[in-house]
Amino acid sequence: MIDRFVQAVKGKGLSVVLPEGQDSRIIAAARRMADEGIAQPIVLGKPEQIEAAAAEAGVELDGTTTVDPAENEKLDAYSEAYARQRDMKVNVARRMVKRPLYHAGMMVAAGDAHTMVAGVANPTAMVIQAGALTVGLAEGIETPSSFFLMVVPDFQGEKNKPFIYADCAVNIAPSASQLADIAIASGASAAKLFDDEARVAMLSFSTRGSASHDDVDKVTEAVEIVRRRAPDLKADGEFQADSAVVPRVAAKKVGDDSPVAGRANVLVFPDLDAGNIAYKLTQYMASASAIGPFLQGFARPLSDLSRGAGVDDVVAAAAICLAQV
Repeated sequence: MIDRFVQAVKGKGLSVVLPEGQDSRIIAAARRMADEGIAQPIVLGKPEQIEAAAAEAGVELDGTTTVDPAENEKLDAYSEAYARQRDMKVNVARRMVKRPLYHAGMMVAAGDAHTMVAGVANPTAMVIQAGALTVGLAEGIETPSSFFLMVVPDFQGEKNKPFIYADCAVNIAPSASQLADIAIASGASAAKLFDDEARVAMLSFSTRGSASHDDVDKVTEAVEIVRRRAPDLKADGEFQADSAVVPRVAAKKVGDDSPVAGRANVLVFPDLDAGNIAYKLTQYMASASAIGPFLQGFARPLSDLSRGAGVDDVVAAAAICLAQV
């Protein structure tokens, strides 16, 4: 699955900005992306920090672009643009844009990089905040969220079955409106990444009214919001997980009036408890690959990384982000 995305972006000259150039994993990943033609890496940081990280990684920096945000010739232009966006004084904006995460976000917003991959040295909340204040959210989306690309090695007789799980990393207790944002963004992510069309299941402990509770009502309300806002998106619910992905269960519990039941490839969880637990259980009990988390709902593709991410994870994240450009 990852190799498919790598091959899809190879040789296209797409660029990824990596704002954590003080980390040896980032330098090693940049080296690999440059050497294999996956992307044109742009590494941000102070020269001495980047050189130290390169020495630790045991790689040379030739063939990669390195930028010190405080010395970038485009700092003034980025500062002025940020000041206009945020309605603040340019000198205040300049202090913000000197920060690597914000500088990287402004590079993406200006079209000087196609995507940003960060998170090995910054918490998710900081990556999201920088993305929201620079790149901004996609039209009609008010809630940034995340997804994991899950690849199950053997699912119902299908090998390497891909799913999108959302939201598993960002929104703790989303409202109905926020769940709708997550569903719409997840459908858009699936449309860019999957060969098949997106089929979005809104999950609950109830299937089509089999249980009554405020939590169920929240999901059914979210389904109605999605249908109003994105009528062309195949989204349905509320479904229990088996009704969403197992055809024989869907036939019994739902019938044949749903374009999603039993065939969902996008699973939207009602809260972060459910999403985080589900992806980890799937990863370890089904020996599935859990790739991500990726940020979604932004105007341009961005990726957050676990602070324990390795070089392979950084390269995979860049390839998957660039596949969404």
